[in-house]
Amino acid sequence: MTAALTLDQLRHCAVARTLFAPTTLPQAIRRLGFVQADPIRAPARAQDLTLRHRVKDYRAGDLEARYHRLGIEEDFFVNYGFLPRATQALMHPRIPRSVWPAARHQQAAAVLDFVRERGVVHPREVDAQFQHGKSRNWFGGSSNASTQLLDEMHYRGLVRIARREGGVRLYAARPASAGADDPQDALHARNALDALVDVIVNKYAPLPERSLGELVSRLFVGAPQWHGQRSAVLQRARARLPSASVGGITWIWPAGDNPASKRHASPDDQLRLLAPFDPIVWDRRRFEVLWGWAYRFEAYTPAPKRLRGYYALPLLWRSQVIGWGNLAVKHGVLVPEVGFVSGQAPQEAGFNTALDDELQRLHTFMSL
Repeated sequence: MTAALTLDQLRHCAVARTLFAPTTLPQAIRRLGFVQADPIRAPARAQDLTLRHRVKDYRAGDLEARYHRLGIEEDFFVNYGFLPRATQALMHPRIPRSVWPAARHQQAAAVLDFVRERGVVHPREVDAQFQHGKSRNWFGGSSNASTQLLDEMHYRGLVRIARREGGVRLYAARPASAGADDPQDALHARNALDALVDVIVNKYAPLPERSLGELVSRLFVGAPQWHGQRSAVLQRARARLPSASVGGITWIWPAGDNPASKRHASPDDQLRLLAPFDPIVWDRRRFEVLWGWAYRFEAYTPAPKRLRGYYALPLLWRSQVIGWGNLAVKHGVLVPEVGFVSGQAPQEAGFNTALDDELQRLHTFMSL
C-alpha cells in the first residue's frame, strides 16, 4: 500500500496527525511531545498560538499560568520550548561540549547556593546579590551577566525554570536525578536517542528523510554528550521506521501509522491561522513540497524586504495552506490583514464564514 502513496495522502496525513480533537492541556503537550517557544507576541506567543488549536477552551497565557502544575520543563530539544519532564530527562545529565574555566565554576557554585537558599529567584535578585555586571549576548548587544550565567546553568542542568512572571524566567535548583543513567553507557545512549528521535518523528511526520537528518543534528544541541552518534542514530531510524518514496523524496513516519489510512483523509471545514512554528508548517522544505509555495518567517527580515509581513500566520483551510494573516490589536479590537497565494480569496461557499469564525475564536482566545 505504501508504494501507491500520493502527495495528497501525505498532505492530509500531515494535517490530520497533529490536528487531533481538542483535549486537555497536559494531554495535548504529551501528544505533541514538544511545543516550541518564541517570545514575540503578535498577537500572542507562538506556544499559545500552537496550543489553541489543540486544547479545549485555551486562552493566551494558560501555559505560563499553569506551567508549575503540568509536570513539564522548559529546555532545549531541537529548539527551545516546553516538553514533558520524562522526555527532558532523556537528555540529562547533559555534558556540554564547551568547558567552563575554574572561575566560572566558582561563580556558578555560589549562585546555585543562593538559589537553593531562596528556593525560587528572579534574575535581578541574583544580579543584586553578586553584581556580575554586563556581558555581550548572542545578538551582539549587552545584557546582565547574571542572566547569562543562569541561562548557562539551566542548559547544564544545574537549575530549572520554576515559572515565569511577565515572561521573565524564574529559576530553582534542579533536583539531582536519583539513579540517573551514565550518559556514556552505550545501551543507555542508544535507547535514549531512539526515544528522542521518536518524539521528533511523531511530531513532524510524515517528513522527508533529509529533514529528519537536520532535526537529528539539532537534537545534539539538546544532547551534546552524544554528538558523535548522528550517523548511527539515522541508520537505526531508517531501519526501524516505515518509509516510502513519493515524488523522488523518501518520506518517514512513525511505526504503526499509515499515511494512506482513511482516518487521515477527511479534512474538516474549519479555517485555522497557524503559528509560524506550528508542526504543520515548521519544516519549510516539507511545506514547499506539500503546498507548492515558500513560507518564510520574516520577523527578523528588514521591513522593506518582507513579502508577507512581520509575523504572518499561515492560513489552513480544507488541508490546503492557501494564504496568511497578520493580526494586530488596536484599541482592544483584533484587526486582520489577510493575503492569498493566488492573489484573491477563495470563492467557494463557506470560506467567508469560516474566516469570520476563526477571527472570533482568536478574539475569545485573547480575551479581548
